Amino acid sequence: MADAARRAEDLGFDDVWIPDSQTLWRDAYVTLACAALRTTRVRLGTAVTNLVTRHPSVVAAAARTVAELAPDRFVLGVGVGNSSVEPIGLRSSTTAELRAGVAALRDATPGVPVHVAASGPRNLAVGGELGDGVILLAGASVPLVEAALATVGAHGAPAEVTVSAFCQVTDDLERDARALKPVCAAMAQKGGAGALAAAGIDVEVPRRVPEVTPDLLHAEDWAHAVEVCSAWVSDADAVRFAREFCLYGTAVEIADRMAGLERLGVTGVLLQHVGSYTLPHELMESLGKVLA
Repeated sequence: MADAARRAEDLGFDDVWIPDSQTLWRDAYVTLACAALRTTRVRLGTAVTNLVTRHPSVVAAAARTVAELAPDRFVLGVGVGNSSVEPIGLRSSTTAELRAGVAALRDATPGVPVHVAASGPRNLAVGGELGDGVILLAGASVPLVEAALATVGAHGAPAEVTVSAFCQVTDDLERDARALKPVCAAMAQKGGAGALAAAGIDVEVPRRVPEVTPDLLHAEDWAHAVEVCSAWVSDADAVRFAREFCLYGTAVEIADRMAGLERLGVTGVLLQHVGSYTLPHELMESLGKVLA
């Protein structure tokens, strides 16, 4: 992980974000500490930590420690939990709990920027009100980004707005979009069916899909998850999803899409690759020279 962070720095990327779900990946803060010692310029952040499995005081201590190792280049991204809490039978933070937790973090981590990850209007409002930045979790869909920016702007003016979107450099969208079926299905499953329908993707996914573990978005066997999700998401739906919500295309096309997001007021894009348990080496290498 530290080597990958160093390579991202060498390729000219600005940020390296590390997820925090204790049942899925290595500990985020230990990983960030290693990355801090291997890099000198790139900014490091959690995308995202939570205040359920970790008490705000514990998060604050971890954040201060990483920030000491990487002065002026650590960002604390925080959200409601999701993949950290659901696998162990806990519930995600409510909006009120998120607001109280973020306020506590702001008091306990002076000098560490706090970015709030959100997709719904109530949590976006928390980001606008209390965050130094917000991380938008609804992909690169222009209508959704515009709506989110309006909500955030109505409650404050965070210095940064980051869009999180799945990304792949490809010259064959129809072939490669198929891998996005579990992502599309997970979005429908988690309350995004309306946004999908607005984009012409009408899918209905059961609340539980026991054939895929641990869940659709973090499937251990991605090829199997694609086959399972084909029952609800067609190939045409996957292509439409890739075009509307993701950054799929040639490197130049992706750069153009990112420039369009910047014109809307987005300050950064968190590029996710399909594959929860592999590192995005191919994505970094294919985009690094174009985006530098």
